Amino acid sequence: MIRISELRLPLAHPPHALLAAIARRLAIAEQAVGRFTVFKRSHDARKKNALLFIYTVDVELADQTGEAAVLAAFAGDPKIGPTPDTGYRFVAQAPASLSRRPVVVGFGPAGIFAALVLAQMGFRPLVLERGKAVRERTKDTWALWRNKVLDPESNVQFGEGGAGTFSDGKLYSQVKDPRHLGRKVLNEFVKAGAPEEILYVARPHIGTFRLVSMVEHMRREIESLGGEIRFQSRVVDLHIEHGQVRGLSLASGEEIAADRVVLALGHSARDTFAMLHATGVFMEAKPFAVGFRIEHPQSLIDKARLGANAGNPLLGAADYKLIHHAANGRAVYSFCMCPGGQVVAATSESNCVVTNGMSQYSRAERNANAGIVVNVSPADFPGDASVNPLAGIALQRRLETHAFALGGGTYEAPGQRVDDFLAGRPSTQLGSVIPSYQPGVRLTDLSSALPDYAIAAIREALPAFERQIRGFALPDAMLTGVESRTSSPLRITRGDDYQSLNVKGLFPAGEGAGYAGGILSAGIDGIKVAEALALSTLGQAGDRVGR
Repeated sequence: MIRISELRLPLAHPPHALLAAIARRLAIAEQAVGRFTVFKRSHDARKKNALLFIYTVDVELADQTGEAAVLAAFAGDPKIGPTPDTGYRFVAQAPASLSRRPVVVGFGPAGIFAALVLAQMGFRPLVLERGKAVRERTKDTWALWRNKVLDPESNVQFGEGGAGTFSDGKLYSQVKDPRHLGRKVLNEFVKAGAPEEILYVARPHIGTFRLVSMVEHMRREIESLGGEIRFQSRVVDLHIEHGQVRGLSLASGEEIAADRVVLALGHSARDTFAMLHATGVFMEAKPFAVGFRIEHPQSLIDKARLGANAGNPLLGAADYKLIHHAANGRAVYSFCMCPGGQVVAATSESNCVVTNGMSQYSRAERNANAGIVVNVSPADFPGDASVNPLAGIALQRRLETHAFALGGGTYEAPGQRVDDFLAGRPSTQLGSVIPSYQPGVRLTDLSSALPDYAIAAIREALPAFERQIRGFALPDAMLTGVESRTSSPLRITRGDDYQSLNVKGLFPAGEGAGYAGGILSAGIDGIKVAEALALSTLGQAGDRVGR
């Protein structure tokens, strides 16, 4: 097939226009086009009153023998070439003599895809998830949002599907993906019930409600292939002998023998990180970011980004991506922007307040929200992060417990209007923007909620963002704190073979290990780790997997 990129058409083009554009671009008759599929569709919003769709299409000619001649005619044209092979091929099959099945710890995106690919290769993985199955977990999460009751083992962070289940369900990433593993992730999601549009829209998302049923579908497939998933199975110890993993202990007292373990913990498994550090698994502190959630009317963002096309159902709710380099050397940027969504309570520890953002597939709620966060590095952590790789967790806890106190000690979040935040005065009443965070917002002064350098950087950034998106510094826009779980505060470092630097058979994966940042990149990393584990079982070189 032939791939054509950068085909531009008006937003309201008729269905036939794409076929005509393909024929025109290849200088052939429309009848010579056998069939085509849209590989990617994005839009160009630089001219708000003349928006364009931009297509990448894969074309099969009616006479396939003529494709070579067409490709030759356009040799050197960067926008026309052969369609890449994006099909997935398994790197191994489990040997019949497999003595011990691999263990996957954690059932978020990285753990799901590690377990799924291992199961598809015949390895019958055992999955240990500390939280509950996704529907039970959803009830426990709502108990915090509605009744201020936290279950530390079943919440936004812990349970089937991981933290990504209660998110916007974004399925795009900037990671390098030369083997098209992201396509494998998207195809599996479509098989599990995601809309097919995620295969071609530029910034696909699914939304929480759809993710719930999809996660259940993928669990059933793993089980149908011989895998086993155990919920409420928290790992409390790792058995290591002479630098080789030999098994694990569960909170129940059960011990499981294992010589190959995938660690797909998620970024909030603080007690497990402490256990791994105590057992001597190599890890190091890494940068992350802290800040607030900001909420605007979604209509304001739509108008600023899309102009007269605001509200067009072909475009949906508008999003944004912003960055500002502050005078004090800090980078301030938007994180996990959720169009038409809500701010959610995302703590996993008692007496802490953590915010995150979530959207449903429709993105139809009144407010847009995003994290406005500031980079922090190990040099900012309390103590010596070069000696204590858990120092970033100490910083997170300090901010989260203070936010709990600022919010009144009831899991309500501290909040402040943007005009008051910029002026350095407490908020005493809401304006036109009603915060969506449940179980509620307590108005206060957020100036003590983050380190002074972060407050100064955000105060400088908001007017700068106003120059990019008119209305961003809206006086009534709401800030809610704190956003502290942007990524893992540490990395469980691994080598080229995807194994821990000092424990053979231990395969750190995904966000918690510091190797992913979102659903898609975590799924890709889970596949890579599963492949590396499979090849190590067969005694083959880990670098066959690719970086």
